[in-house]
Amino acid sequence: MQNQTSPLPAEIARRRTFAIIAHPDAGKTTLTEKFLLFGGAIQMAGQVRAKGEARRTRSDFMKMEQDRGISVSASAMSFDFGQFRFNLVDTPGHSDFSEDTYRTLTAVDAAVMVIDGAKGVESQTRKLFEVCRLRDLPILTFCNKMDREARDTFEIIDEIQENLAIDVAPASWPIGSGRDFLGCYDLLHDRLELMDRADRNRVAETVSISGLDDPKLAEHIPADMLQKLREEIEMARELLPAFDRERFLEGSMTPIWFGSAINSFGVKELMTGIGEFGPEPEPQKAAERTVSAAETKVTGFVFKVQANMDARHRDRVAFIRLASGHFERGMKLVHVRSRKPMAVTNPVLFLAADRELAEEAWAGDIIGIPNHGQLRIGDALTEGETLHFTGIPSFAPELLQNIRAGDPMKAKHLEKALMQFAEEGAAKVFKPMIGSGFIVGVVGALQFEVLASRIEVEYGLPVRLESSQFTSARWVSGEKDAVEAFVSANKQHIATDNDGDLVYLTRLQWDIDRVARDYPKIALTATKEMMVS
Repeated sequence: MQNQTSPLPAEIARRRTFAIIAHPDAGKTTLTEKFLLFGGAIQMAGQVRAKGEARRTRSDFMKMEQDRGISVSASAMSFDFGQFRFNLVDTPGHSDFSEDTYRTLTAVDAAVMVIDGAKGVESQTRKLFEVCRLRDLPILTFCNKMDREARDTFEIIDEIQENLAIDVAPASWPIGSGRDFLGCYDLLHDRLELMDRADRNRVAETVSISGLDDPKLAEHIPADMLQKLREEIEMARELLPAFDRERFLEGSMTPIWFGSAINSFGVKELMTGIGEFGPEPEPQKAAERTVSAAETKVTGFVFKVQANMDARHRDRVAFIRLASGHFERGMKLVHVRSRKPMAVTNPVLFLAADRELAEEAWAGDIIGIPNHGQLRIGDALTEGETLHFTGIPSFAPELLQNIRAGDPMKAKHLEKALMQFAEEGAAKVFKPMIGSGFIVGVVGALQFEVLASRIEVEYGLPVRLESSQFTSARWVSGEKDAVEAFVSANKQHIATDNDGDLVYLTRLQWDIDRVARDYPKIALTATKEMMVS
């Protein structure tokens, strides 16, 4: 974890960079809104499920997201809360967008896991949690929707401990649930937090009390509920571990808060927890060495590219996680892959869907750099040092389809659009050696729809997607002669991806086994590091 010997500059130490992970419908978008509301970034939280215009949630700006009410692209939002600067990276919660989510988690220092009080740990949450586990990310848990019928508190905690093999330390304890939900007892600060049902955007009332025996409790909680609360907390203190920040930072313990994001309840306590306990910007691993946030020279890496954020300008924005240093607008940085200097004149900070010019940024911050395609996922920017940040994966797609322009005369335009989406990481694009046209590959079926809809909306190009004879793709590597012999014998299976790397398109697992048997010098891999040499 963070090396305590070299203290971080105060500006960096106050950064908290995190993502929210959740199963679809657990309430992630609502929670994001309330973070922005309490952080002063937006005045009124817009109801996500409301009709018409009000439905445009601040963090979902792509047309399809607004139509469907799901977050498809990961966007970043920065705002202040108390003395802290929060950088919240929004992750798509829909299961079809796992790759984008996976990459987003390489750019954060912690994650907030949202679970639904009635449903507990769901499949998508488990998948995302595994990714956090791989990176030892500290995780804070928020159990949402306590104002609806929720399961027994001990049962929810048990399920998290069993399913995710992580210790759970309650930071707050709910008082009642569903219609009887009154609020929570704050176990970390011995306070009573009461929910106001009348105004969803009001912050909960806090009553300062000295422990569970304080007679003031009886003024706010009916006698039977108070007795139950005292019994449950006594049991919890005996059965569950107390919060230990070291264990949390190592990723082996998660504190849990209970609340109702839609009623703005429990959110502030969670935010206070992120500030108080969350990690400062962590060292980032590169192939050459580990980069500490305290270093004075600026370094950073691209973890996401978003094309056409502004439909009027064919712009792309590369999202950069700053790994070290104090960045100032106008700085010249070296783009490591091309070895070319790049003057960063118009970097942007994101406040939900609004952007503003970033005059400065520090390690831990996420800035956007508008560009015309020079920056790709995995690229490093430094003040001259050659660094290749590691761990940003690219997965072999599970689903492949042929794609053609509705109008054959527009084939060239389609190629341009596809290359742009490939660089953004929205899909894999393969050009087969034999025949014309392109094959697009995605990790989840909904991505085909997103791709077709975006090509039509952003490029005015209707497209046809047709099923492909191939079902999967593998990257090819090996010695030059062996690769050449392999390619010439298997031309009908060979394609190149948008970086020009060789790909073997397969129909069955049998194809892969055959290659392993007949071509021992060839390696077929299902992932490729987005580290560009």
